Amino acid sequence: MNIYLPIAEMSVNAALLLGLGGAVGFLSGLFGVGGGFLLTPLLIFLGVPTSVAVGTGSMQILASSVSGAMAQYRRNNVDVKMGMVLVAGGVVGSFIGVSLMRILRQMGQFELFVSLCYVTFLGAVGALMLIESVGSIQRQRSGQPVPTRQTGQHSWVHGLPFKMRFHRSKLYISAVPPAMIGAFVGFMAAIMGVGGGFVMVPAMIYLLRVPTSVVIGTSLFQIVFVMAVTTLLQAIENKSVDVVLALILIVGGVVGAQFGAAAGGKLKGEQLRFMLAALVLLVCLRIAWDLMVTPAEIFSIGPLIGGGL
Repeated sequence: MNIYLPIAEMSVNAALLLGLGGAVGFLSGLFGVGGGFLLTPLLIFLGVPTSVAVGTGSMQILASSVSGAMAQYRRNNVDVKMGMVLVAGGVVGSFIGVSLMRILRQMGQFELFVSLCYVTFLGAVGALMLIESVGSIQRQRSGQPVPTRQTGQHSWVHGLPFKMRFHRSKLYISAVPPAMIGAFVGFMAAIMGVGGGFVMVPAMIYLLRVPTSVVIGTSLFQIVFVMAVTTLLQAIENKSVDVVLALILIVGGVVGAQFGAAAGGKLKGEQLRFMLAALVLLVCLRIAWDLMVTPAEIFSIGPLIGGGL
């Protein structure tokens, strides 16, 4: 059954959108990411305008992250204090990102900018995570001890001012790095329509040395609040949130997140990182291919961004 999307100005199969939302929600609960790095490109592949895919993706990620965050909170996997610092930075970053998005749309360069951002960030983060996770799995299978990220180890982060004690993560570090990570993730949420978990999760693990089990829940906690602000700004400033599309995706996403959270508890940390890295790289390669391949029709006449001719 096809359904008309008023903001995207197109008809799409409702069952296909439900399945897409369910798959993205499953990833949210499994990996502690919003799933936007997969949802936004898939919506674009379906023909949804880039600006609408980014804005609407924020609303769907918000709903699926709420479901996943609640499941993780019940398992005591959320560092609320750390999450609030991440949220503070994320709100600032989202304001900056929404403003830049409006400027790029006016210049007609938003689609290209989004594609380049996806290829750059997904490629770099996915490659680093894949190398680390494969090394950990190989050492474990060979019987060698897998290096652990001890929370008591010191690094340059410990020399920064404004230190705070994060009891759930067993850390006593500066609030500056978490706030900066949050700001960067908030910026990406506005520009790319992603929750930013594919950046925040490895940053919290390798830079802040937060335990993997706590990272997933805290990541979802931050995503909930930042995506709420981002969705509101996208709707007000850029008029790019299609509520009908978002509601269909949300129905599937809320259900999928519960199954993902349950499945994530049965896998080890290095296995989760390997699966996430592989998925990130696959999406990166697909977007890079679209940038390099010659389109079937080089010249075309179509509506400008915003629906005008």
